[in-house]
Amino acid sequence: MKTDSSHILCINPWIHDFAAFDFWAKPLGLLSIAAILREKGLKVSFIDCLDRFHPKESKKIKVLWDGRGPFRKTEIDLPKGLEDIDKKFSRYGIKPQWFAADLKKIKKPDLIFVTSLMTYWASGVKETIEMVKQVYPDIPVVLGGIYASLCQEHARKDTLADLVIKGSGEHHLKKIIKKFTGFALDGSNLSALPDLYRDLDAFPFPALDLQTKIVYAPILTSRGCPFSCEYCASSYLEPAVRRRSPENVFREIEHWHQNYGVKNFAFYDDALLVNARQYAFPLFEKIIASKMDVWFHTPNALHIKEITKQTADLMFRAGFKTIRLGLETTDFSKDRNHDGKVAENEFYIAVENLKAAGFEKSQLGAYLLCGLPGQNIDEVEISMHLVRKTGIQPVLAYYTPIPHTPMWKSAVKHSKFDLLEHPVFTNNTLFPCVNSEVDLKHISQLKNLSI
Repeated sequence: MKTDSSHILCINPWIHDFAAFDFWAKPLGLLSIAAILREKGLKVSFIDCLDRFHPKESKKIKVLWDGRGPFRKTEIDLPKGLEDIDKKFSRYGIKPQWFAADLKKIKKPDLIFVTSLMTYWASGVKETIEMVKQVYPDIPVVLGGIYASLCQEHARKDTLADLVIKGSGEHHLKKIIKKFTGFALDGSNLSALPDLYRDLDAFPFPALDLQTKIVYAPILTSRGCPFSCEYCASSYLEPAVRRRSPENVFREIEHWHQNYGVKNFAFYDDALLVNARQYAFPLFEKIIASKMDVWFHTPNALHIKEITKQTADLMFRAGFKTIRLGLETTDFSKDRNHDGKVAENEFYIAVENLKAAGFEKSQLGAYLLCGLPGQNIDEVEISMHLVRKTGIQPVLAYYTPIPHTPMWKSAVKHSKFDLLEHPVFTNNTLFPCVNSEVDLKHISQLKNLSI
């Protein structure tokens, strides 16, 4: 048994993709685990392969007004099976030699956690773990995150991870620490880990301070989603909806703003406005009353039917700057496919409420799904025109086939690629479920109408 504090290394892997940009993208789950372990007395280090502000970066770092910006990019070979694609494929993130140097300069870890996000970024995860094993061949690597959860068998076979875990990592922590480090758990402070399924307020704030620089902070007020849309894996990854208290969320926003000067915050929620009077309204009112000079963004989209006049007014006064609505389509018929979250009048009312509250056209966008199995692209164009008529921007959301979703079997059937062979073939840049060249050209034309 170890008598001293174990050292845990947390790693955010490279991205391998045709295009990538830092749209308020942080490994929130991994940094949450880091915060828990640090609070319980373990030594924690963090290496971010996507670090835009790495100390060895000599190029001028571009930071937009909202904290976003481009990743460093290095062209690499196209994946196997896509060699004939007329597109460039790149590694996004720090140079491999920087990563190797960072691994070697830290104290040798007892255990390494690697996270994962998009399923089609699998090869970036693989390369990251391969380099880790070159430097620390005898140190166990635990892989978690979305790719690990949705493509568990592939991750086990294709990466050098010693353990691949499914679902929320916090739920596995005690067993993992005991198995791989020998850290005494009986009577230790780790045995006091709160139950993830009882009280989200019991967890410490994510360890964003482990980053080289904090230019924005992701905020998660809840886990899970009350809807089960056919194209989304949210209900599979988080079967139950659980909420943090408005007081706890406000303290986190206040913490990052006052102690680290953070101005931009991005809500990662799938259900930010659900049951708004009990959760969102008290939070917005606290932010307004505090008079903090902060800005908020909603890249994960808001539920349209929840945007009343009061909601829009509170959001505007609280400092929301980027609003994305989860519209998906303007086919409001009763037999519409894929989801049934919003009616036609609810969409128009929400838009009018937002504009009346003071939001400008440039701040408002409605996501429209494009590239679904069997989708008529003409209907996407019709939806874009209808959204524009309301005075806001249509934002095309290109479909990614996701395992364990109701639409997955249809995607596998309709795809021009073997989606079961490798997750890279689900990349939305490839439009895997669009087989007609005419439709592909049509989509290319529609891109110019979107933002």
